[in-house]
Amino acid sequence: MTKRYIIFYILLLSAAIARAQTVPPDWENAYERYEDIDDAESEQWQLSYEELSELAENKLDLNTATQEDLLRLPFLSGQQVMDIEEYLYKYGKMRSLAELMMIRSIDYYTRLLLMQCTYVSYEEEKPSFPSLKNIAKYGKSEVMATGHIPLYEREGDKWGYLGYQYKHWLRYQFTYGKWIKAGIVGSQDAGEPFFAGKNKWGYDFVSPYLLIRDLGKLKSLAIGRYKLRFGMGLVINNSFSLGKQASLSTLGRVSRGIYAQSSRYEAGYMQGVAMTVEALPKLDISAFYSYRKIDATLRNDSTGITTILKTGYHRTASEMLRRRNASQTVAGANINYRRNRLHFGITGYQTSFDKPLTPDTSKIYKLIAPQGKNFWNIGANYNYLGRRLTINGETATGDGGGLATINSISLVVNDQLSLLALQRFYSYKYHSLLASSFSEGSEVQNESGIYLGANWQPINNITLSSYIDWSYFPWPRYLATGTSRTFDTQHTATWHHGLWDITARYRLKTWNRDNSDTGTFDRLTQHRIRLLATRNGNRWYSRSQADISLFRHDNTEKGFMITQQVGMRQKQWQAYVSASYFDTDSYNTRVYAYERTTLYTLSTPMLYGNGIRAMVNVRADISKSLMAIAKIGSTHYFDRSTIGSGLQAVDGRNMTEIELQLRWKFRFVPTRPSTYEAD
Repeated sequence: MTKRYIIFYILLLSAAIARAQTVPPDWENAYERYEDIDDAESEQWQLSYEELSELAENKLDLNTATQEDLLRLPFLSGQQVMDIEEYLYKYGKMRSLAELMMIRSIDYYTRLLLMQCTYVSYEEEKPSFPSLKNIAKYGKSEVMATGHIPLYEREGDKWGYLGYQYKHWLRYQFTYGKWIKAGIVGSQDAGEPFFAGKNKWGYDFVSPYLLIRDLGKLKSLAIGRYKLRFGMGLVINNSFSLGKQASLSTLGRVSRGIYAQSSRYEAGYMQGVAMTVEALPKLDISAFYSYRKIDATLRNDSTGITTILKTGYHRTASEMLRRRNASQTVAGANINYRRNRLHFGITGYQTSFDKPLTPDTSKIYKLIAPQGKNFWNIGANYNYLGRRLTINGETATGDGGGLATINSISLVVNDQLSLLALQRFYSYKYHSLLASSFSEGSEVQNESGIYLGANWQPINNITLSSYIDWSYFPWPRYLATGTSRTFDTQHTATWHHGLWDITARYRLKTWNRDNSDTGTFDRLTQHRIRLLATRNGNRWYSRSQADISLFRHDNTEKGFMITQQVGMRQKQWQAYVSASYFDTDSYNTRVYAYERTTLYTLSTPMLYGNGIRAMVNVRADISKSLMAIAKIGSTHYFDRSTIGSGLQAVDGRNMTEIELQLRWKFRFVPTRPSTYEAD
């Protein structure tokens, strides 16, 4: 045996030993690296968390995955996808996920995510779409029930809310490998009526979905609720979008396609049918149609829509009146052509409402909001996926006559250094009601910007990442009645050694805002610092965190939080305990405490003032089929006797809540697991 292969097998054995010692049974620690410090309130963070939760629960076979399968993993860069393919081509099927350590472009945190979202099989033949008999025999079913019980009473629970204070949801899902995913979700927010009033049939939100993949020329077929993501999101994207830190980690790459709507998020989804077919070799055509009821605030005479609502809350009589009182129809298509490393696509759609959009144009920032009943958008996107160089871009227009374009280029200089540059220009005349892309603002409109980022690994155990983002808004925005600018920069240093990870992160952000007292334009500045030390072993887990927040306007406001979390893991159960002490001058210096909670739920309580937050979370895997989670969290404030305001106000200093979850996995025909599926 040659020296090369001796070294290879020594490294492979070392990788397997290292994995046995250090890989945690969850992916949350690695996930946090991909998000910014103060994005906890973003709905996109919740959507990305849910998608990664779904990937972790329904793993992808790395040995049989196609390039399109790998590109659906949102945390992989283009180079990492190509390096995985090249490794499999050179060395054949992986015998263990520890072999990922042999791919130098895959860093430690990406490797953790891959190990939790993929598995390897040893089948000689590449699996094809299963027969109906095998689907019935080997398909996996899952029932999950989750409840949230507050041990306090809000003002709305005494008067105002139509339902009780408990929140709960129920989901049934059937899966077979990567080919079939079907299910139904029922969700009830606290305060909403259940089997009463307008919800006399049960849950306030019910979402059925079916997704079929890779059935011959039919690449995807979605029936019921689904989500779409094409190009870079300028025309249509009602799934999640990458934030600034995540874009740096994945070098600007975005995934695309049709996805099942298995989320409890009550806005942005499509309802109807969508499909992708391979019309010709290397040419895919997608078509979609959607009709759904939406929540809206109507004019006094009910002839027009002033605001499209996305909260999904139907707790009071007024919120119930706005429940599904308008409708939206969408029809469109996407054409995607790929040749070697090049991809080109065209996406277009038309949407219409049963009532015209009539925003309140007395507010200057609303003058550029879309108006009318019918809208259309069309855009062209391109992508070059190289080993070292990746280029992405999309340009779009619509009935408003405005133009939107976004372009990015990433360069992997060597195994230690990678660079990313991204430019965007969204005209204030451009609007797309289904768009979501890289932006500082909340919409793909009225924004220009340049983003520069870099990842550098000067030595094996240290990783440095930084980005700088300049944004310009020519038209007035909310709380900024003139031309405004934003500057945002973040710098992160991470040291990894054995079981230990130590991270230091600093973020500076400045922006413009009106001063109602002086009638002038003020410049606001925010500093956020996070120091984090994590020890992640097989049995014991420890996380120590310190956060500092500074906000400067007329004067300087300060805030800090110290958090300690400890966890213990056994074969059939896990337990986590955390405690945080926080002290902030105001809401402007608020802090966020990430907590372990139930599956498919992101928990980052927002804290300000002075108090303590504590949490205990216990998970028991009672058997291979049955799992239970119980969590209790409590916040005690020292500086107030009433928490919140309005119908959400709580009379007292404490807020304590209990969360319970039960999951049961089963097969309709009990048998041995399919060789095509992960255990």
